[in-house]
Amino acid sequence: MLVVTTPSIEGKPVTKYLGLVSGEAIMGADIFKDIFASIRNIVGGRSQAYEKELQRAKHLAIEEMIRDATAMGANAVLAVDLDYETISMGNGNMLMVSASGTAVVCQE
Repeated sequence: MLVVTTPSIEGKPVTKYLGLVSGEAIMGADIFKDIFASIRNIVGGRSQAYEKELQRAKHLAIEEMIRDATAMGANAVLAVDLDYETISMGNGNMLMVSASGTAVVCQE
């Protein structure tokens, strides 16, 4: 499955537009509090543990988007956009990573 942020793929014309696909990963803020509480490896203000959790959330969101596209019969997802949001849930916050794009069939 080709997944790109561009609106087209050079040399692979779109033969069919299948529609919007998306994937989300929502993680509780407590995960990050626990990570920060145990961080020993902070260099220059960066937390490798926090960055790894964000990367994991991004990959989960993209994988979910790809599953949706595959189920629709797509062989590519164009114009992929990644968004990171904090959601307030009464007693705490949640971090949401969402991936969205257009599922298409491209000429092989």
